[in-house]
Amino acid sequence: MPSYRSELLNVLDQRHYTHQITDAERLDLLASEQIVPGYVGFDPTASSLHVGSLVQIMLLRRLQQTGHKPIVVMGGGTGKIGDPSGRDESRQLMTEEVIAANIASIRKVFERILTFGDGPTDAVMVNNDEWLSGLGYLDLLRDVGPHFTVNRMLTFDSVKMRLDREQPLTFLEFNYMILQAYDFRELAQRYGCRLQMGGSDQWGNIVNGIELTRRTGGGELFGFTTPLLTTADGKKMGKTASGAVWLNEDMLPAYDFWQFWRNTDDRDVGRFLRLFTDIPLDEIERLERLEGAEINDAKVALANAVTALVRGEDAAAAAEATARETFAGGAGGDLPTLSVGDGMALPAALSALGFTASNKEAKRKIAEGAVRLDDEVLSDPAMVLNVAEGEQRRLSLGRKKHAILLR
Repeated sequence: MPSYRSELLNVLDQRHYTHQITDAERLDLLASEQIVPGYVGFDPTASSLHVGSLVQIMLLRRLQQTGHKPIVVMGGGTGKIGDPSGRDESRQLMTEEVIAANIASIRKVFERILTFGDGPTDAVMVNNDEWLSGLGYLDLLRDVGPHFTVNRMLTFDSVKMRLDREQPLTFLEFNYMILQAYDFRELAQRYGCRLQMGGSDQWGNIVNGIELTRRTGGGELFGFTTPLLTTADGKKMGKTASGAVWLNEDMLPAYDFWQFWRNTDDRDVGRFLRLFTDIPLDEIERLERLEGAEINDAKVALANAVTALVRGEDAAAAAEATARETFAGGAGGDLPTLSVGDGMALPAALSALGFTASNKEAKRKIAEGAVRLDDEVLSDPAMVLNVAEGEQRRLSLGRKKHAILLR
């Protein structure tokens, strides 16, 4: 691996974040000589980000850990349009009230992972609606429009994918890349921002911002992207059969969040320890050399570290304790619960818990012998679950999904 003079690029390289850098030598020199303000943009399309955004959040943490200034840009303005990158169809437009509520909710996670304040390396969170909503359409066309050609814009993957599949790409979305480029120039002027970071699908948008700033008399800016993050089996990071793995507690219980990391594929453990935890590299190297049943120790270390970072130390400790009790045959106080009232059909209970996506899938799992009630395998899809007043029963699907049934 290349050796850089700056701690920033060394850390990013050693922890396997590096995919592309616009000018590694110049950025390395800058980062070794002064504080570099850098930003990542996030679209507030829901009240929580999911783990697919965690690599980018960790980029900002690494930036701060190595003595630089993180700028969290919430796309309150661009969120009114929607980023076409990685999407097959248009997003539904959100109201300003929904966007504001989403940003306030998302901020909670950032406050755990970054240090905010007024110091030179303290993080700041800004909303691009501050400058985008005040733009006059004609002013934007005259100022920015001449620096973009439709020919080039049509070559971007985010546009080509939709056109190749003959799926609609609205003129509104087509403007997203122009506004993101404008963001970079505006952040450079307002906050002295010199670096934009993002996933590999953002490379074109980042380069657009660098070129727009150069062509309109601004200073030298830099771009950094991470590789597309997929799991060892080729799936997109952050998605599971039961839905997204949300970062906010009110969207996903801490135990389920912890369990997601505990269930990491053996082949991904070392990579995820580097990307998502602060565990020292020499300890990670030891953990990823574990084999057989011992690899589970590395997975527990991963689950504890990420859960502590995102949800807090207490949440991590409680989740691990629940897992120990569950696999030892106990109830586990942090497991999801479901009230079955005077009785609930077994397939309906499995679907209500999110263990299965439909009653049809639930019946298939029952037929496979994957469903247990208090460790007794259930085989009747017509079974009605009942719980006596004041009692609890444990419903399990496979070895990894467990819930407590109440009356």
